[in-house]
Amino acid sequence: MTVRLPAIAGFVATLLFAGTALAVKPSEMLADPKLEARARLLSEELRCMVCQNQSIDESDAELAGDLRVLLRERLLAGDSDEQVMAYIVSRYGEFVLLKPQFNLRNALLWGTPVLLLLGGGAFVFLSARSRRRQEPAGLTKDEQAALDAILNKDA
Repeated sequence: MTVRLPAIAGFVATLLFAGTALAVKPSEMLADPKLEARARLLSEELRCMVCQNQSIDESDAELAGDLRVLLRERLLAGDSDEQVMAYIVSRYGEFVLLKPQFNLRNALLWGTPVLLLLGGGAFVFLSARSRRRQEPAGLTKDEQAALDAILNKDA
């Protein structure tokens, strides 16, 4: 079985340069280009609750479509970007944000990796320090005499 390098390189290049397919339907788009641009920017920050690793702008899920429509309705009502995001977060929770906000409720979640690294580093440091302090015990007089006898016997 022969592998054609140019074909593989072409396939990889296609994958790398292919844009993400947007799931926004023409019926969802706003007539005002400025509002539509704002809607697109905001929808890139919101997580599809079904797909979970896609924004609602990229997801074909029905719930993502509902969120896109809701977002555009709030923009048409005259809400600012912050008001739109606050409204959606109040309805769906912070999980809907692809980049969660830092606050006291989730500080432990954000800080746990740092605490684990610091704790692990302190453990390694203290373990190495205590090992350096422990010097090997010397031989007793009887052990040294037995060792000398063995070494002299072979010579």
